[in-house]
This record gives sequence, structure tokens and C-alpha cells, in this order.
Amino acid sequence: METGIIALAAAIAVAGGAIVGVYEAKVAIAAVEAIGKNPDASGKIQGMAIIGAAIAETSAIYGLLIAFLIIFILGA
Repeated sequence: METGIIALAAAIAVAGGAIVGVYEAKVAIAAVEAIGKNPDASGKIQGMAIIGAAIAETSAIYGLLIAFLIIFILGA
């Protein structure tokens, strides 16, 4: 029972990464549409999209780190 609860807690921590992936795709779609409408501003749009994706990705990495801590610290 205890192992199942630990696995569930780790899965919930990693679920944040899946949600981040969906929203990063939405950012990429919006950036492509914006570049299509205004090709002259592609440098600024691309830079902001990369910075936004990098900031969003940190929450996914933190979720993965927490999942590892839950599994290996609490599971031991």
C-alpha cells in the first residue's frame, strides 16, 4: 500500500510536466502565427518564445526532481 501511495505522489509531481508540454506547444503555435503575420519581427518573437519556453520548462524539471526525491527518499 505504501509503495502505491509513493508512486501516485510521484505521478502527480510529474503530471505538471505534461501540462507544461501542452502549454509550450500553444506558445510555439502562437509564435508561428505571429511570425506569419509579421515576418519582420521574427527575431523578437522567436527570442521571447524561447525565453518563455525555458521559464516554463523549469517547473517541469522541478516536478521531475520532486518525483525522484519522493521515490528514492520516501521509497527507501
